[in-house]
Amino acid sequence: MIRSATPYDVPILLQLVQELAAYEKEPDAVRATEVDLQAALFGPDPSASAHVAELDGQVVGFALWYPTFSTWTGRPGLWLEDLFVRPEARGAGLGKALLVELARLCVERGWTRFEWWVLDWNEPAQGFYRSLGARPEDEWTVWRVDGGALTALATTD
Repeated sequence: MIRSATPYDVPILLQLVQELAAYEKEPDAVRATEVDLQAALFGPDPSASAHVAELDGQVVGFALWYPTFSTWTGRPGLWLEDLFVRPEARGAGLGKALLVELARLCVERGWTRFEWWVLDWNEPAQGFYRSLGARPEDEWTVWRVDGGALTALATTD
């Protein structure tokens, strides 16, 4: 079963984020707290949304996403920040079901793009996404400013 996350799901969402970080070989990288997720997903000005996947009444996966915008199409899109299904629940179709639900949401809202990142080494995920019709955008390179560099840039005259 796929459904929109509720405020009651925040503790399990954080746990799943931590499991995802461990899977992605960065177990100590998660700084988010339940308070952070509560505000981001359900606060007065939410910046993201989430759907959860349940198996036998237990949340075993999630997709966390937010709207984007394309100046080329003049329309919004959807950025999938994270998709994760616990290893023991994989093979039940939950990852695909989460993606299908988000694709439906895009189509219903008239959004023109559904995008996400995939780690270079995660070949199983890449194969799975290709099987659904997704394709890599290899000609683009991700750039990031964070930490001290972000602070320095923000205070530049």
